[in-house]
Amino acid sequence: MKNSLFNLLGSVIAFSLPFIIAVLTGVENVVLAVLLAFFVQWTFFIPAYIFQTEKFYDLIGSVTYLSVVVFTLYNSDVRPLESLVVVGCVVVWAVRLGSFLFLRIKKAGEDKRFRSIKPSFTRFFMTWTLQGTWVSMCLLCVLTAVSSKTGVGSGFTFWLGLTLFVAGFSLEVIADLQKSNFKKIESNKDKFITSGLWGKSRHPNYLGELILWIGIAVMSITSLEGLQYLTLISPLFVYVLLMYISGVRMLEESGEKKWGHLDEYKKHLEDTPKFFLRLNKKHK
Repeated sequence: MKNSLFNLLGSVIAFSLPFIIAVLTGVENVVLAVLLAFFVQWTFFIPAYIFQTEKFYDLIGSVTYLSVVVFTLYNSDVRPLESLVVVGCVVVWAVRLGSFLFLRIKKAGEDKRFRSIKPSFTRFFMTWTLQGTWVSMCLLCVLTAVSSKTGVGSGFTFWLGLTLFVAGFSLEVIADLQKSNFKKIESNKDKFITSGLWGKSRHPNYLGELILWIGIAVMSITSLEGLQYLTLISPLFVYVLLMYISGVRMLEESGEKKWGHLDEYKKHLEDTPKFFLRLNKKHK
């Protein structure tokens, strides 16, 4: 009973945070977009719980990104080229990541993280609600900029942001590709990757994720005003999420269980930054 109440409270907080920020922007379109994000999650939670499956969880996350940005763009008064570009960036990222994660879980058969979560109604519900929070918090600045009177602004910040997005997206794609190719080699089974970008950072894909969302925030910044600047919390939210909640922390704990007894793994941890890139070789 106590855990159920805690999970429900967590769900309320997870919904309230992006919803309150959306209200503070003073833009009805943003509020409706955030409500849409949670509506999609809660709708698909029902069959997911009934059939006790997490196989389309990540896919629905990507579908939600696509639904929310397209909805916002469609309901905006103006649609300059810059708004189309920002929305296009989100669409490309969401399609790529969603398909990548869906194919990965399809191949694996299950997402082990959900084994203990699925049987609990309130815990599984909170997980889907948190995905709504993830979508909403990441997109808040985009939704506000696209919904502004002028749409996403042009100029130096737009091009700087676009450059950061391309750099981050490329980093994430290359890192995922390198790891996928590493795992395809039979002799690498149960080994940890230290080649390519993974020799310069323990989590280069997450670094790319952070950089691309910083880029999207930078592209959006000139269209914001007043309390709307609160929406720039998006990149900070991504960093906290990846570093301390669902990304780095969980993978580091898993890695410690699998390889923590190996000297080469300990050396890898010592020589390789957790999140950022090591640009020069460490002297022995």
